[in-house]
Amino acid sequence: MKTATRLIAIACISGPAIADPGYYLITAYDNTGQVNIDYRYWTVKAPRSAEVIWPEIGIGYGVNSRWYTAVLASYIGSDRFSTRLSSLNWQNDFLLTQGQYIIDVALHTQLINNRGRAGGQVLEFGPVLQTDVGRTQLNANLVFERGLGDGTPARTQLKYQWQAKYRFSQALHLGLQGFGELGPWNAWSAGRDQSHRAGPMVSGTLPLGSTQAFKYEAAYLIGSVYGREGNMFALRLQYVF
Repeated sequence: MKTATRLIAIACISGPAIADPGYYLITAYDNTGQVNIDYRYWTVKAPRSAEVIWPEIGIGYGVNSRWYTAVLASYIGSDRFSTRLSSLNWQNDFLLTQGQYIIDVALHTQLINNRGRAGGQVLEFGPVLQTDVGRTQLNANLVFERGLGDGTPARTQLKYQWQAKYRFSQALHLGLQGFGELGPWNAWSAGRDQSHRAGPMVSGTLPLGSTQAFKYEAAYLIGSVYGREGNMFALRLQYVF
């Protein structure tokens, strides 16, 4: 998830800004000592507008049973301008419970350093919730996003994520995902200015020996992005070792 300042770039290519999606479902789990190479790719397509893409590449590490940290480089591009570096991000997730309650709770944080003329920093944070009912996994997250630095403070924005999926096997999970932006956290935008997207997802893990694995996740979401019609494709690939 990135700051709204990056919408300037999108506005230049598609009229009113359609958004910076920067979305994947945030989860937190015990992965002590594991390193992962993380590739993420999103697209947003609004009617009669250029398709905007956001590729990201990063590396993450499970510091201990409760703390996961990662650094990522995020890029932006379209068929109207070349792909360029958009931000450098530092993510830290903290697992607060470990199975002793019906719902597992974690705290997600990410510091986003925007590059180029937009500049500035953004902090995002919020609770990450997960529970299992048999083979069904349910997730619900709230993400607060606030600009940092000099000048008039921007209003803290509120976003949400949810997922329901069924685990047929380790290699195949099928379900639904949803994302949205509600506006300022304490004074939501009017309904026509909010955004809500949902659609099918598929994910899974392919073991590569005793200590390595390949993870994948893909989703196609239909709806709106920051108050404008727009569909999103999201892909995430991880090599864990």
